[in-house]
Amino acid sequence: MVLRLTRENESWGYRRIHGELAGLGITVAPPAVWQILKSAGIDPAPRRDGPGWPELLPSQAQRILALDFFTAGLLNGTKAYVLAVTGHGTRRIRVLGATGHPVQSWVIQQARNLLMDLQDAQTRVKFVIHDRDASYTTTVGAVVQAAGIRVIRSAVHAPRMNPIMERWTGSCQRELLNPTLAWNQRHLMIVLRDYQASCNTHRPHHALKQAAPLHPLPDGIADPDQSRVQRRDHAGRVIHEYRLVA
Repeated sequence: MVLRLTRENESWGYRRIHGELAGLGITVAPPAVWQILKSAGIDPAPRRDGPGWPELLPSQAQRILALDFFTAGLLNGTKAYVLAVTGHGTRRIRVLGATGHPVQSWVIQQARNLLMDLQDAQTRVKFVIHDRDASYTTTVGAVVQAAGIRVIRSAVHAPRMNPIMERWTGSCQRELLNPTLAWNQRHLMIVLRDYQASCNTHRPHHALKQAAPLHPLPDGIADPDQSRVQRRDHAGRVIHEYRLVA
């Protein structure tokens, strides 16, 4: 009966099948249904008729952008809300702006600025991922969708559905914002732009085979003894870059 329900309902997972069996008066534990499907070589995931979330992100990486808000405390006693976006395929980060009050009009303007930037760069985007923050109103979604981009909201308390953006915001907090004292929003944006430039032109990414998003790897060194390493400091010596100088 388990295999019959599976054949006739390809999108059903083992928990749905378990529920249908219970409705028929057949008593069986959910793990038993899962084991029957596994023994028959059938994927027991809820979605067998299309790619799941782990498959969607890598397969569409070049056409996915991820948005996220994060906060930064300022020395003047206020809090700034920073909006940033990154490309899943390119790993390029864009800090769109910072504000003390992320009202709808401000977020809409940042979305429009981003769309114009993507158009100028001739970048094609199919999906935009963000969480369920109240600042992402339906109007903001309409602006993005009008450009032919589908908006996908991650589930509640599910940071793994937006992993690349969450990873970057965590790195930004640990590496830049925690050891840096920003006086006000203007000072905050200065150090954030500096950090953004370092991430895009220097920071290695495993997904890019250790290259930076906007800077390919150099050719191999013929004679390492004839070169020296030079350090360049960013954001008040918080971030360090190392480059070879002949």
